[in-house]
Amino acid sequence: MSLIRRSIPRPGSLVRSDAIQRVLAFGALIVIVIFFSLASPNFLQFDNFVGILLATAVVGVLALGTTFVIISGGIDLSIGTVMTLSAVITGVLITSMQLPVVVGIVGGVGIGGLAGLANGILIARFKIPPFIATLGMLNVAKGLALVISGLTPIYFSGTPEFNEGAMGSLIGGILPGVDIPNIVLVLFGAALLASLLLTKTVLGRYTFAIGSNEEAARLSGVNVDAWKAGVYVIGGLFAGLGGVLIAARLNSAQPSLGFGYELDAITAAVIGGTSLAGGEGSILGTVIGAFIISTLTNGLRILSVPQEWQTVVTGGIVILAVYLDIIRRRRQT
Repeated sequence: MSLIRRSIPRPGSLVRSDAIQRVLAFGALIVIVIFFSLASPNFLQFDNFVGILLATAVVGVLALGTTFVIISGGIDLSIGTVMTLSAVITGVLITSMQLPVVVGIVGGVGIGGLAGLANGILIARFKIPPFIATLGMLNVAKGLALVISGLTPIYFSGTPEFNEGAMGSLIGGILPGVDIPNIVLVLFGAALLASLLLTKTVLGRYTFAIGSNEEAARLSGVNVDAWKAGVYVIGGLFAGLGGVLIAARLNSAQPSLGFGYELDAITAAVIGGTSLAGGEGSILGTVIGAFIISTLTNGLRILSVPQEWQTVVTGGIVILAVYLDIIRRRRQT
């Protein structure tokens, strides 16, 4: 255990560079908001603000699970299509099998966890590189979603409570006129849970330990393979939750949707200070990163910037965030 304590930054406290990264990310978010507010009078409208929150909800939930994986020194390229598969499974359970909505939700989240477990076993037990293992799972999940759905969307027309539960507003009932969808509350609740897991549990400490120095963790008696698999299960569970949320938001399970979400999730984590080298990151930073992506995308859309240029901008941000992370780590050593 002493080796672990020496080999990792303190997960329950703020490493200075990590705190600086979060401050910079939050500052960047403020600058983006100010810029688009000045560029377009439509940006600060309440409906647009709600749209940003909705766009952040799904990507943010995916990014929470991705944060665990990246801190452990891994990568998960499959979360986008696992999200799609989870949405399809939720649709099948609720509509085709006519099971209770709660069962559909549990099934959707559970299938994400199973996909994460499969990734974890392939990576930890069979020593397949994370990039290859999760790339394979990306295609497996994508194919299964298409097969199970029969290549057609699954609509929740017979269960309006599924969509209404996500898009309704508990806050609006308490504060009339403030109709913030419940799906946004799920994001913040999931973020709180993820933060507690990362900073207050053995799982969180071992996640940092494995990402900082896997061999030191192993020599300290940590069952690295088991805990590494557990980290991918966590990532899969959050991907499954993301699938349930996007299905509820769209009131349908779209089997062709999901590809590309993994890049947004990884970008959100990296912008928020999660190092691709492993061993460093925070949930708060990831949430800020998710808001940066959704706010930037929303602002560019309002300014009528073509979709292809929006993609170019997002790619440039990824490169910049990784470069800044490299500089940060060099200064630490």
